[in-house]
Amino acid sequence: MSSAVAHTDQYIIDGLKQNDHVIVSQVYKTYSPKIYNWVKQNSGTHIEAEDIFQEALIDIYTKAKTGNFVLTCPFDAFLFVIVRNKWLGQLKQNKKIQVTTDSDSLYNVSSGALQDAEAVLINEQQHQLLKEKLNQLQEGCKELLQLSWTGLNMEQVAQKLNMTYAYVRKKKSLCMAKLVNSIKENKHLITALQS
Repeated sequence: MSSAVAHTDQYIIDGLKQNDHVIVSQVYKTYSPKIYNWVKQNSGTHIEAEDIFQEALIDIYTKAKTGNFVLTCPFDAFLFVIVRNKWLGQLKQNKKIQVTTDSDSLYNVSSGALQDAEAVLINEQQHQLLKEKLNQLQEGCKELLQLSWTGLNMEQVAQKLNMTYAYVRKKKSLCMAKLVNSIKENKHLITALQS
C-alpha cells in the first residue's frame, strides 16, 4: 500500500491525536462557527450543530489514533465532508427537510478541496473495510496475503512460510478470492462509500 504525502494541515491531525489543547482550541475557534452556521442553514439547531461538530472531531481523533492516518487534503474540507455526511444521515434518519443551501458556497471550500476530502474519506473507509475483511480470514491466508503485500516476491514469501513456490501461488489465489468475495458481500457498504 502506497504512502501518501501529508497536507500541510497534518499538524492539526497530529495535535488532535496528542490532545494538544492549543490545537483543539484553534480547531474550535477556526472551524466551529462555519460548521454551526452551515448546519443551522440546513434545518438544524445550534445544539445539533454543536453535537455534529463534536462527533466529527471524535471521528477524526479516532482515525488519527488508530493506524497511520495521513491527511492529504485541507483540514477544513475534510472536516466539512464528515460533518455534511453525518448531518445528511441524521436528516434522512429523522425524515427532516433536505439540505436547503449549496454546501460549497455557504461553507466556502473549493470544490477541488471537497473532492479531495471526499476521496480521503472514501479511501480511509475502503481501507478499514479491507482491514476488517482481511482480519476475518483464517490466519494462514491472512499471513500469506500480508507477506505478499510487503514487496517480497512469491519465492521469498514461500521461503518465509516454509512452503513450496507452487503451493504459495495457488494458496494466494484462493485467499485473494475469499477476500474479494467477502468484500463483495458488503456491496451495500461499497456503494455507500462511493455515493
